[in-house]
Amino acid sequence: MGVPKQEEHYTIDDIYHLPEGERAELIDGQIYYMAPPSRTHQRISWKLHQAIANYIDSRAGKCEVYAAPFAVFLDEGDENYVEPDLSVICDLSILDEKGCHGAPDWIVEIVSKSSRSMDCFTKLFKYKNSGVREYWIVDPIKEMVMVYQFEKQRMEQYTFGEEVRSGIYEDFVVKI
Repeated sequence: MGVPKQEEHYTIDDIYHLPEGERAELIDGQIYYMAPPSRTHQRISWKLHQAIANYIDSRAGKCEVYAAPFAVFLDEGDENYVEPDLSVICDLSILDEKGCHGAPDWIVEIVSKSSRSMDCFTKLFKYKNSGVREYWIVDPIKEMVMVYQFEKQRMEQYTFGEEVRSGIYEDFVVKI
């Protein structure tokens, strides 16, 4: 996913006109194609989705969790469209049938070899500047989880098997 399509300026309309089955994200007017996820990626995504959804449901929470492919339009412009692996949205007024219009409260990205620089640099800064409150980077290759709590200007690092804590839900803990 690390190489933009070309040095042209694209919009969300270009994303909607991609060939059937082709997935890409749009960041600052540049298209980044997405490789299909691995089995490990899908398993981690499913387990985290299940844990977060069960946590929210058990507390009758108002937030909702969505797994990719789920459209997130980070701002009102037409040059930023992402599909995070997991998005937790607590302000349900920013949701419609097309996706999320604004910053989710919590985003989880699961790193692959092809998405490492995108997830660890480009998206990190884009999510922080867009108003995302918390961002997790789950790295199956390094067996690490980086938790960025942007509101608290805090970053914590965990290894797989350790209890990972969320800053948004103080009593939410999960082992990956």
